[in-house]
Amino acid sequence: LMKDQVDALVARDVPATYLNSTLTGSEIATRMRRVQRGEIKLLYVAPERFDVGALADRLRDLGVALLAVDEAHCISEWGHDFRPSYLRIAQVRERLGWPPVVALTATATPHVRTDIARQLRLQNQRTIITGFDRRNLRYHVVPTRTDTEKDEALIEILRGREGLAVVYASTRRAVERIAETLNRGGVPAVGYHAGLDDAHRHEVQESFMREQVRVIVATSAFGMGIDKPNVRL
Repeated sequence: LMKDQVDALVARDVPATYLNSTLTGSEIATRMRRVQRGEIKLLYVAPERFDVGALADRLRDLGVALLAVDEAHCISEWGHDFRPSYLRIAQVRERLGWPPVVALTATATPHVRTDIARQLRLQNQRTIITGFDRRNLRYHVVPTRTDTEKDEALIEILRGREGLAVVYASTRRAVERIAETLNRGGVPAVGYHAGLDDAHRHEVQESFMREQVRVIVATSAFGMGIDKPNVRL
């Protein structure tokens, strides 16, 4: 979800843009012209975009000051099944002219950290590890015996507390059922999952980000890269 991050950067006067599959060919061409004119400081690119065409070569000719790899655990030998293009980022780095690289992840055991460095062909790398203890977060388990009890507990919790909420469910069908249940219970909710078309998914995301709806019920397709500081549940 590059759009949220780019919107936040632009709001802070950082010239940024992104290239991904949600854009038309003419939109991509327009953004690349801005890149070539030196108007863009930070360019977000899905790794799959380097698999075809000459994007890496065009960027190399312009000069890349830094290659930043987000969700870098996907580079590791156990993580790339989800995104095979991550395994080819070292080749992309070579095609870009070996710029300095920073690899960022919140999911890295010592073995994965070593593997990331190996896959990216890093030399004399510096590893920075911060803590994972979030003292502003609290976790609770609410015991229930049936799906009906679970729905009732969820509605009661959401009614009893203020603030935006994200409810995660494991399947698309569960997302749709829970969203419908919450709306019937007087809690405004929308569903988000990979089965929605791009326009509908964008509409749902924007309604939540603009706080036109209080609860978003989603599969794990939602949440990566979302920058929403006032989610409370």
